[in-house]
Amino acid sequence: MQEIDNIDRAIVNLLMEDGRMASAEVARRIGNVSERVVRYRIENLVEKDVVQITAIPNPKKFGFAVLADVKVIVESGLVREVADKLVGYDCVTYVGCSIGETDLGIQIVAKTNEALYSFITEVVGKIPGVQKTTTMIVPLILKDIYQWSVPKLDNV
Repeated sequence: MQEIDNIDRAIVNLLMEDGRMASAEVARRIGNVSERVVRYRIENLVEKDVVQITAIPNPKKFGFAVLADVKVIVESGLVREVADKLVGYDCVTYVGCSIGETDLGIQIVAKTNEALYSFITEVVGKIPGVQKTTTMIVPLILKDIYQWSVPKLDNV
């Protein structure tokens, strides 16, 4: 496992503020590392798959105003098959296999409530193995993974 220290944590948190932040600015804001060290650490974090530096689209700006979390109960033995099928749909932004009352958790973006309803009833509900769906429309997100900060580490 990649050894992560508080300098790496600080770099990641600054890049979460602005993924285009220059290494020199990251070094200046951390205060006790050089630009060269920051650049090396960023390359290492990316290479070791600790972080990805990417653009994150805002679905609403593309006309997808409806967001829903959907719990899916699947016939025993078909969970991975159903999950793999759901991954292929453009309107599905997240697919996670879960343990507990439901087998899958998915997130869907849609332009309208009607489009969401149609996708869930005509597509998701008709995938072989899907037994039940429970949909929750999400009108407001207060925090998601993109606002999460890496907690301070006790080992430094």
